[in-house]
Amino acid sequence: MPLSEDEQRILTEIEDHLYESDPALAREVAETTVYTHAFRNLKWAASGFTVGVGLMVIMLSVHFAIAFIGFLLMLGSLLWFERNLRRLGRVGLEQMTSTMRGGGGLRDVLGGAGVKMRDRFNRPEEPPSQ
Repeated sequence: MPLSEDEQRILTEIEDHLYESDPALAREVAETTVYTHAFRNLKWAASGFTVGVGLMVIMLSVHFAIAFIGFLLMLGSLLWFERNLRRLGRVGLEQMTSTMRGGGGLRDVLGGAGVKMRDRFNRPEEPPSQ
């Protein structure tokens, strides 16, 4: 059921007042989605897994008990990753990847270098001059 004009006007006034009173909160609310927390946890779990691998490999030559702690860190991080991946789900994963693709991300940093290179190598052949 669509909102009436009066309800839309009231919501617009509330939104404008929020932007005026606390712009940082308004920006945070606008950028945050349901899946942001789970995606952030995925990043932390991947970092923990990497640290666990490094700890295990380095400490394996020192003492196996410390290496076992690295293995437990890897295992815990992997379980945490899996749990948050399930929370994120297919829709959340698609939303996050489309946000990264749509926002430009790496493409903006490189300035479209891939397109420039592709254009450079896909030039049409010119007929030989006589």
